[in-house]
Order: sequence, then C-alpha cells, then structure tokens
Amino acid sequence: MVKEKPWLAHYDPSVPHEVEVPSIPLWRFLEDSARRFPNQVALEFLGKTLTYQELWDKSRRFAQGLRELGVKPGDRVAVMLPNTPQFVIAFYGALLAGGVGVNVNPLYTPRELRHQLQDAGAETLVILDHLLPRFLEVERETPVKRVVVTGIKDFLPFPKNLLYPLKARKDRLPLGFPRREGFHAFLDLLKRPPATPHASDPEDLALLQYTGGTTGISKGAMLTHKNLVANVLQIDAWDSTSRDLLGKGVMLGALPFFHVYGMTVAMNYGLYSGYKIVLLPRPEIHAVVEAIEKHGVTHFPGVPTLYVAFNNFPGIEKRNVKSIRICLSGAAPLPVEVAKRFEEITGARLLEGYGLSEASPVTHSNPVLGPVKKGSIGMPLPSVEAKVVDEEGKEVPLGEVGELIVKGPNVMKGYWNRPEETQKALKDGWLFTGDLARMDEDGYFYIVDRKKDMIIAGGYNIYPREVEEVLYGHEAVQEAAVVGVPDPYRGETVAAFIVLKEAYRGKVTEKDIEAFCRANLAAYKVPRIIQFREGLPKSSVGKILRRELRDEFAKKA
Repeated sequence: MVKEKPWLAHYDPSVPHEVEVPSIPLWRFLEDSARRFPNQVALEFLGKTLTYQELWDKSRRFAQGLRELGVKPGDRVAVMLPNTPQFVIAFYGALLAGGVGVNVNPLYTPRELRHQLQDAGAETLVILDHLLPRFLEVERETPVKRVVVTGIKDFLPFPKNLLYPLKARKDRLPLGFPRREGFHAFLDLLKRPPATPHASDPEDLALLQYTGGTTGISKGAMLTHKNLVANVLQIDAWDSTSRDLLGKGVMLGALPFFHVYGMTVAMNYGLYSGYKIVLLPRPEIHAVVEAIEKHGVTHFPGVPTLYVAFNNFPGIEKRNVKSIRICLSGAAPLPVEVAKRFEEITGARLLEGYGLSEASPVTHSNPVLGPVKKGSIGMPLPSVEAKVVDEEGKEVPLGEVGELIVKGPNVMKGYWNRPEETQKALKDGWLFTGDLARMDEDGYFYIVDRKKDMIIAGGYNIYPREVEEVLYGHEAVQEAAVVGVPDPYRGETVAAFIVLKEAYRGKVTEKDIEAFCRANLAAYKVPRIIQFREGLPKSSVGKILRRELRDEFAKKA
C-alpha cells in the first residue's frame, strides 16, 4: 500500500502543504507590483527599460486600443512575438480587455499558423513585422479581422532604434505592414487613454496554450485566470529563499514567453515578485552569459540544452556568473552530469522540476533547501496531488513504474473544442500526463520516460532517458538523444545520436562510445546504432525532438 502524500514530510520547513488561491484575475499581479514598486525596472530590452508603472500604463492603453478595435470579453487574441516588451504589453493588454491570449510560436510555418488561428477562432493577431509574410500567405483562410503589427525597433533605445532598420534591410528582413483596412500599428494603440480593467472571473479563460498534449494532436489547453494565478503562487510558496529579493531580483527572460514554462516561471512569476526581467528575443548562449554578467541575474529558469550550452561556453569559469541564486530546469530530463557541472561553475542551486502545458505548467520540483535527488523531478508542489497508476488507473506499489497523474488548482479546464480529447486526459479531476514514472518512499518522483518514447527491443522495455544519462557521463559527449528504430529481429533497437564536444571531434569513435555503454548498461540497452551529429533538432524552447530523429532515420532506412 502506498502511503498517502509521503512528500509532505520532506517539504522545506517554510513551505506550506497547500496554497490559498485568491479570487483574482491574473492581471492583478501586475497592478499590485506597479503599486508596490512603481519605479522599479520591470523590463529591460537591449538597453531600453520600462518601469512597473510604465508597463501597467501601457498595458491598459493597449487594452483600450483593443476595445476600440472591437475586441470583446472572451475574444481570442493571438500573440506571435518573441520576448520583447510588446509581448508582455499585448498579453496583459488582452487580459485587461477581457480577452483570451493565444500564444503563437514565431517559428510556425504558414500551415501551422493557419491551423492554430482557425482552431482558436482568433479574430485578432498581434505580430512582428518580420513574421507578417507568413500570415499574409494564409490570411484569407483564417478568421482574423484585425492585425496589430510591431517591429523590434519600436522598443529600442536611441540610436539602436534608428540603426536597426538599416540592419534589417541588409539582412532582408521584412519591415512595415500593408496600409489597408484591418491593419494597425502597435504604437498607435498605446496612444489611447488607459482602460478600466475588465473584472474577469477567476474561472474565465486567460490563455489557450497549444500543445501536442498527451496524444500528439496540436490542441489548445484551456488555462483559466485561476490556473495561472495558482501556479505562480505555488512556485512562490516553494521558494522561501527569494523573499528577500522582492522588488530587487533579476529574472532572465531567455525562455520564450509563448511557451507556458517561460510565461509562468519567467514572466508571470517575475512580474508578481517585482523583479527586473531581462528580455532576450533569442536564447543564444553568448547573450545569456552577457546578460547574467551585466545585470546580476539572480533567477535563471531554463532547459537542459541551455545549461549544456552554458557549461560548454568558452571560458565560462572566468565569467562573473556567481549572482545566480536559483534555477529551475524543466521541459526535458536534466542529465545528472549537466546539473553537477552547472552548480560547480555558478555555486547556484539547479533544481530539476516537471510540468506540462495542461498544468500551467509546473507540478513538481526538487526542494530549494532540502536534499536534491539527482535524476528526480522532486516532489509535488503545494496543493498538487500526484499518483503513479497502471493501465486501469489503479495505483501501483511503491517504486513500480506506471503513468503519472496529477490533480490541483493549476490543472486546465480541458482542450478547446475537443471534448473527446478532454475526456481521455481528464478523469475525475486527474490529469493523465502520458509520462511513465515511479515514486520513492520519500515522495520524490522520477520520470522514466514518455509512454510513446519507450523502446521495446526483444521483449525488453528500454527507457531512453536511462541510456542518455549514461551517455552524458562520457567526458566527450555534449548532447545526446536516444530513440527506438525499427529492427527486423528485435522489433526495435536502440539508436543514439550524439554531439561531441569540440575538443573530442575526430578523436572519439563510435566504438569508444559503445564500449563505454557496455561498461555501464545491460547488453540489451546498449545502442546498436551510434551516429555523431553537428547538432540535434530542438523545439522553440530547446527540447530535443526525438520524434524528428526517428522520422529522419526511417526515411533514410
């Protein structure tokens, strides 16, 4: 019999078992910080700054602009922008007008963009001028009636705002927008008077976050104001050590805000805490290191690939990166060796956590003060329940592998216009994550792998994460991804795709890697196929895409 909520006994002393979620809309966090820290810098963008009072004012002006264009409460407002002041203003402006934000990945192709705009029924699109040609290609096949266009230069300081268009033209990046009905300049909306905020009900939708979800079809997770407010407060309750940084901390905004991880942990939590958020339109590693040094970054939420790049940045040991206090790693498994190396360099605490779009997203984390169990995603956050269940939904014995399910105030309402998909993912308030996990006697959880990523070779279950952990233990390996590929004899076999560190390229062979694996893995888990690569395919948030590697291998085969 599994003891109920064993993790509570291992919480840090100052962490409550539950969080009280107030009946407020998400935008109240920004309003409160503008009142408490009016002159504190809220956003820093390539030398341009906005204080909390300025950000609150511009967000309300944008809300009024949207209203005058015809946006009504409940209308979906799609935002297709990188991490810029415009993203924050547009998202909070949409909420203040009573709208529902729809995060759109700036890397989307016209086909993907068309699908999302159609599915969300978005009649309003806020977009960067560089990305506009992709929308114009499918404009007539979408429900969009009004397009608000901005450019990077709109929030650059002098003289960068004058020089940027010259650089953009040199790089052949599109600028401006069609001067016809339905198209509006972002800056024009900011000339409106500040709106009176729409008093949204906590159960109203705040965000449609599109995700492959637990079944692979792109669909909108319906996240309410309450969901997003709850997750910020859960994260805040988990980290009591940052209380002395209220109104003084510095958050690195390298994770894209259009991804719910970046939106909740970097943007919403940062604004709630009154931090200065340093915006990086692209999470390029040289820009990350420079931002940490220049601004004294205290909070660096990221993904494993970003920490790998940080660890391998030339001369990183000599850079001034000791200001970092705490980092939460999510979106993909954090290899033990990567965490160990990062902590040696920075002296910071790097905590592996876990979440998914459907849970706003964070559900688990290792403790801030207590023991960090390497390889574990930690314990459920306050007010989150978690279980490991079998195919019938029954809890499995302690230590056994099953599907992780979670419940809490941060769990979505369901999938937008997809009742059947909602029924599969949500049962009696429990969210079925599709991830295989186990729990130890202290209530720490371990993600074994995605259900769909598990490799079955010769009747054996092989979890890619375990093989990847071993590969990351090799001194020459910078990045690694393991997938199952078809095999006529074993059904599937293990294939490893590896990026070597610069110093080892041409010196370490596939045989060397195989020998290392044989010394550390059972024979049936050893990769039969080993390929060295210049890089690995990644999502916009830096997650390695195993599916693309599988598909690419299948095509070549």
